[in-house]
Amino acid sequence: MATAIQTEATEGDVPSASRAFAGKSVLAQLAHVPPEPHNAEEVGIPDYMVHDLFLRHMLQRSITSISELSRAMRLPDNVVTAVFRQCKHQRLLEVLGMDGNDFNFTLTSAGRILAGDRASRCSYAGPAPVPLRAYYQSTRAQAAKLNVDRNSILGALDDLVLSDFIVDQLGPALISQRSLFLYGGTGNGKTSIAERLYRLHCDAIVVPYALEVDGQIIILYDPVVHERLNVEVPGLDQRWVVCKRPSITVGGELVSSMLDLRKDSTAGTYAAPIQMKANNGVFIIDDFGRQMISPRDLLNRWIVPLDRRLDHLALDYGIKFEIPFELLVVFSTNLDPSELADECFLRRIPNKIFVESLDAKHFDEIFRRVANSRNLLWDLTIPRRLRELCVAKCGELRACVPRDICDILAAIMIYERREARISKEDLDRAVALYFPDADRKRHVD
Repeated sequence: MATAIQTEATEGDVPSASRAFAGKSVLAQLAHVPPEPHNAEEVGIPDYMVHDLFLRHMLQRSITSISELSRAMRLPDNVVTAVFRQCKHQRLLEVLGMDGNDFNFTLTSAGRILAGDRASRCSYAGPAPVPLRAYYQSTRAQAAKLNVDRNSILGALDDLVLSDFIVDQLGPALISQRSLFLYGGTGNGKTSIAERLYRLHCDAIVVPYALEVDGQIIILYDPVVHERLNVEVPGLDQRWVVCKRPSITVGGELVSSMLDLRKDSTAGTYAAPIQMKANNGVFIIDDFGRQMISPRDLLNRWIVPLDRRLDHLALDYGIKFEIPFELLVVFSTNLDPSELADECFLRRIPNKIFVESLDAKHFDEIFRRVANSRNLLWDLTIPRRLRELCVAKCGELRACVPRDICDILAAIMIYERREARISKEDLDRAVALYFPDADRKRHVD
């Protein structure tokens, strides 16, 4: 019987995959290292964008230097020096003195006026963007390549109880890196599995702070999504950030606008869509079929990306461009797949795994793990009694029940200031709190 049961690791535990990640050289794990540019041509974006970015950074500083702007723009000193000389020639800045071999300078009145004009059109003053072609090449080069077996999956997901049947279905799906459909009854561990798949990646990627398309700036790096690794990589273009592979989960809040570029009219920049932020990682659509966007609209939007690994985006004035769609998309649902999508779309999700309810052995194992992690005392009659109650209440053994019931039991013990020992009466009380009582509802009505 296939089982996937969520348990919570004790505080301070580190998943096996994270331990493996920490033990390796990050440099050795990088599949692609964008080289540092040596001149304006290798920066790869229009000269006027570098010039405007230079002025916007200066506008934020009363006095600055070439080295300070070089760090802020993530560009080599010689590239920033060339812009400095151009601005000095145009009398946009005034040199105040020297600090060693570096210049200290400030904007002139004319420079401040021009910088203010540039900032009114686009206020972005972060690291210089990378060209679209560099992002395209990097994303392709960093496509995930997993070589997993049963033991490595069990090791990475060691806070779940997984049957060999489920693991042996996950393995080929993960190696193929094609989209994955997890379906089955509620509470049986679909989301728990999906949210832990990123642990199987023990390598690192590089993500640009921003990229340039047709003279526009698209902000991509998101510290909420991208877990940065504080490492020094010799020769790396500083416009890129070394990160772990991302894992993004969306649920009912997903709307169609999140899948397209979003223009910030005030800042004059674009925010990357959510699937672009998930590139080279995992993108989970939880409770698929219950989003604000209809399943049909979402599936129609992604028929080409799922099939060809290419997505198409558009700037607000109509310019369209192509980006890689290099991510593992995981659909998790308790609805019937055939009711959510037609055969044409389901064909583009080649891996469909049914996560069924538990057998007694796995149900008892999840109870044992969770009860012990909560420091609850129990005897062998308790899990058997909980199984009986669970079947009576919902007709099956659900993976979520032991965890949820143990949480209620722990709260009862704290509330009553007594020893955390589970009695039959305590268990009945917790189950009554957890499961709705249909007879009681009819009585109230």
